[in-house]
Amino acid sequence: MNLQSCLALALLHVAAVHGYANPGACSGACITHDPALIQSGDGTYYRFATGADISIVSAPSIQGPWTGRGAVLPGGSSINNSGKKDPWAPDVHKVGDLYHLYYAVSTFNTQESAIGLATSKTLEGGSWTDKGSIGVVSKTGKQYNAIDPNLLVDGSNNYLTFGSFWQDIFQVKLNGAATLSTSNAVNVAFDPAGAHAVEGSYLFKYGDTYYLFYSSGICCKYDQSRPAAGQEYKIKVCRSKSPTGGFIDAKGVPCTQGGGTVVLESHGNVYGPGGQGVYQDPRLGPVLYYHYVDTRIGFADGQKQFGWNALDFSTGWPTV
Repeated sequence: MNLQSCLALALLHVAAVHGYANPGACSGACITHDPALIQSGDGTYYRFATGADISIVSAPSIQGPWTGRGAVLPGGSSINNSGKKDPWAPDVHKVGDLYHLYYAVSTFNTQESAIGLATSKTLEGGSWTDKGSIGVVSKTGKQYNAIDPNLLVDGSNNYLTFGSFWQDIFQVKLNGAATLSTSNAVNVAFDPAGAHAVEGSYLFKYGDTYYLFYSSGICCKYDQSRPAAGQEYKIKVCRSKSPTGGFIDAKGVPCTQGGGTVVLESHGNVYGPGGQGVYQDPRLGPVLYYHYVDTRIGFADGQKQFGWNALDFSTGWPTV
């Protein structure tokens, strides 16, 4: 049996055991990487993504049809960093009267990284003002890598969760305007095993509980080298009654000691889902969105698709 046949059988087994729902429908510009989702005041959906100076697409529905709307940072970031021409991993929220988009500048596989901010009143291409660094930076020797930012606005408090590999996921508090960090970084998730492949965190509050979603595993270049079955990207979660720590998985294992409950993994034609966020959709309720490889289309990073599913929190743990 060849590798492709073995992979297909493994994915069918996962789907049969866990019963994951297929991604929701998508039409138009569905290729994406590290998506970030929000709606404007008139209900139009906007999706931002890694690549093309942080690309912007919009649609009348989460299903599409998605249409290009330009870029957030034409020409790159103002941050003086070797990755300034290729900002990564956007995260978008409305803060007061402005839309805030946090992004990372870095070079792949290095800690020479920084987190920046751009703001807009409209979400449209050409409307964004680059504010530069928010004070979260890293360099060789740091415990963390300053990429994959995510903001949680919780009452009067603003928390930025971030990190990738090294000691995985950290958090800082931001000022009232959510423009600058005001605290030292605190570790909130760490897998001491293997390559510490934990990144792309997203902190989401549902009821009185805080859910720390993150991506775990090998993310990219599947067309060049396929990881061993089960080692590819998947989405995990831990939860806490506090936004700043104490996160545990469904078995009670702390997230700082390798804990993490799988929310979504490879199944059927879906391979390596990750780069996720959670959006409180006014019509659909909580929605998990992410990128994934559709094995019928191709395994290259430039072929990854936009995926989304409604989340069910009825058991206290999110399920797709």
